[in-house]
Amino acid sequence: MASTSAEIIAFLLTISGWVLVSSTLPTDYWKVSTIDGTVITTATYWANLWKTCVTDSTGVSNCKDFPSMLALDGYIQACRGLMISAVCLGFFGAIFGLVGMKCTKVGGSDQTKAKIACLAGLIFILSGLCSMTSCSLYANRITSEFFDPSFVAQKYELGAALFIGWAGASLCIIGGSIFCFSIAENSTSPRRGYAYNGAASVMSARTKVHNSVPEKTPPKHFDKNAYV
Repeated sequence: MASTSAEIIAFLLTISGWVLVSSTLPTDYWKVSTIDGTVITTATYWANLWKTCVTDSTGVSNCKDFPSMLALDGYIQACRGLMISAVCLGFFGAIFGLVGMKCTKVGGSDQTKAKIACLAGLIFILSGLCSMTSCSLYANRITSEFFDPSFVAQKYELGAALFIGWAGASLCIIGGSIFCFSIAENSTSPRRGYAYNGAASVMSARTKVHNSVPEKTPPKHFDKNAYV
């Protein structure tokens, strides 16, 4: 029962993490920068993995999509590939996790389901590591440019998408680890022993029947003097 509850908690954690990781791809604010005026913010610059935009004080946004993928910076290409890999791995991990849980009716025996759940945990851990690496690589580029005194272009700060990606990656890693421990719990659980009694032979059956029938005592012969 405790193992089933742990698997349900792990499944909820991994699915929540996968949803958060998936939501970072269309999120706009991977990095953000503002230009303040005397009274209000005059412009807000922000960018993600697909485009860079600027929004003025009236709320009007002007965006520019990134050029061809071959002309992109290497870190943006790496972040794209890692995030797409994280989303795809999370999808397959969710399928394997649903099959490997003990509360479902598919997947075979308990040992087979435990192995499938462990495989799902490994996939979710790999998905979380991909998302964590992508967000950390992007954040490292932002911070290195921000603290570089020789960098004269527009400097950015960490956006909300990075924190969402880190949170989703952490949930995937934690839930995947719980899935991996389920196979250890199943292997250490005691097995029930069943004693097998072989089929009784014909001779033993006859002996039992013979022993169960009470022996008949021979009739007593009385002498004729006994009646006198």
